[in-house]
Amino acid sequence: MTEVLSSADRPATPEPASLPTFAVITGEQVQRALSGREKQLVALVEAAYRLHDTGDTVNPPSYFLRFPDRPTARIIALPASLGGSVPVDGLKWISSFPQNVEAGLPRASAVLILNDHDTGYPFACLESSIISATRTAASAALAADWLSRGRPRPTRVGFFGTGLIARYIHTFLDGTGWAFEEVGVHDVSADSATGFCGYLRQAGTTAPITVHDSAEDLVRASDLVVFATIAGRPHVTDPAWFGHNPLVLHVSLRDLAPEILLGSANFVDDVEHCLKADTSPHLAEQLTGNRDFLNGTLSDVMAGRVTPPADRPVVFSPFGLGVLDLAVGKYVYEEVSRVGNLRLIDDFFHELRRYG
Repeated sequence: MTEVLSSADRPATPEPASLPTFAVITGEQVQRALSGREKQLVALVEAAYRLHDTGDTVNPPSYFLRFPDRPTARIIALPASLGGSVPVDGLKWISSFPQNVEAGLPRASAVLILNDHDTGYPFACLESSIISATRTAASAALAADWLSRGRPRPTRVGFFGTGLIARYIHTFLDGTGWAFEEVGVHDVSADSATGFCGYLRQAGTTAPITVHDSAEDLVRASDLVVFATIAGRPHVTDPAWFGHNPLVLHVSLRDLAPEILLGSANFVDDVEHCLKADTSPHLAEQLTGNRDFLNGTLSDVMAGRVTPPADRPVVFSPFGLGVLDLAVGKYVYEEVSRVGNLRLIDDFFHELRRYG
């Protein structure tokens, strides 16, 4: 028997949802939306970290797609959900194919899919290599600021690895007010080191630039060391190189031997994410059988729960959180929409009626 509700008992008909749209945002549009806004983007990344710290995010483990026939290559999926005042869900799909460099192509390429918080419909696909580099650099600049508070502020920066990420990190340090008396450069590729020096001069660097022949010379000559390599396993092994207690942005995650971490104060972006996949912190955990070498997260420092020491090297090892990509990607989408340049794909969703 069918039960019939009276009009008084019948639940209100939900408001019809607006028809979903789908936009494609190119790398040129992304670059234009982000260029010159380093301070604003660092603040955006800080806000995302604070949301993550309070549990207003979902950031499951990244998924690594690897290939038996291409052992150096990988594609990583970073699903995430960001809360706050402009909630958004999504996925970054980023590939790393080191052999691209030999063919004159960048190693990494990426796209970011943004999904509507209420309907789940994807509403944009963005070129994301720039977004990924931006959120990484903004995170590094944010960490350099917070982790140097209460310590002498670094005046000599050294870049170990001189690719796209190093360039973006320098841009964000420069754009957020850092000024250095000396800039050091080291790369296993002389051409890369030369190219990075050219970028530094073009960017208006007036400080002396030194290309160091050895990694040891670079580290010892720098009180802010940026590791931005493609190393798959630790290759810096001597703790004595860090005897002057520098601040280390260990962005590439696998450069430092566990012994160096065990002699340092260690901060990560997210403990569970960082201590896996044979990162340097993960190797330190395997060596010691515990996580006592970790001092906390960057959010702990920002919240005042932990203070970085001044009498030890301080190492920041960020795994890279998908929620940061969402924060930057949503910002790009809103900015491109604001100026009226969204490229909508007509009829991307073919069937929008439940029963046809």
